[in-house]
Amino acid sequence: MKLQTLRRSTAAAAVVALSFTFAACGSEDDESGSDNTDTSSEAAPDTSDSADAPSEDTSSDAAGDDQFAAVFGSACSGLPGAGEPGSLDGMVTDPVGTAASTNPLLGTLVTAVQAVPGLLDTLNDESAQYTVFAPADTAFEKIPPADLQGLLDGAAEADSPLAQVLQHHVLAERVDPDAIDGEQTPLFGDALTIEGDPSTDPDGVTVTDGVATAKVLCGGIPTANATVYVIDTVLTGPLA
Repeated sequence: MKLQTLRRSTAAAAVVALSFTFAACGSEDDESGSDNTDTSSEAAPDTSDSADAPSEDTSSDAAGDDQFAAVFGSACSGLPGAGEPGSLDGMVTDPVGTAASTNPLLGTLVTAVQAVPGLLDTLNDESAQYTVFAPADTAFEKIPPADLQGLLDGAAEADSPLAQVLQHHVLAERVDPDAIDGEQTPLFGDALTIEGDPSTDPDGVTVTDGVATAKVLCGGIPTANATVYVIDTVLTGPLA
């Protein structure tokens, strides 16, 4: 409707402009016929330019609003602003491993993923679809530093404990917020249970593996090949 109103307003403005132009030209016909041509040629480009620009801006804004409409959680306000690395519009075009590396909430997780041989390449495979429950930096701070360092030090071993824990946080399909509630099966092969309704209680969604329970801080973040849910606790079921 805005576009139609704008076009009608622009057309009306053009008619008024042309009326003044012809009136002015009529008073000068005896002096020169060339002025009539020059004046009308200047008016036409201006009305065309003013009609085109707002149309493009309106459609772009609408697309952006729809793309991130499902994102939920109070911690989302801590993401960088639009156009900056780690922002919603910055991450949406990258595969999940790369997107996580730009997110200021996920520095320790990125370090852990990079420590497991081949895991980053797996997550960046754009022919695959994933859901990632991504522990925030504050989640890793709950693990004693010596224990966390031990996990990192042994990460290169085949089927290491760190690799198992990280696979425990990833689903082999993209699950959006409207379908995330219930039992889900991660790559590790066990079970995660998600409870809560993002649409009615965006700060009350939890993920549990029977050993640890995490709260979703910011969920439904789209990347090129995954949907990400940032959580406040590392799910340590495989270590139990």
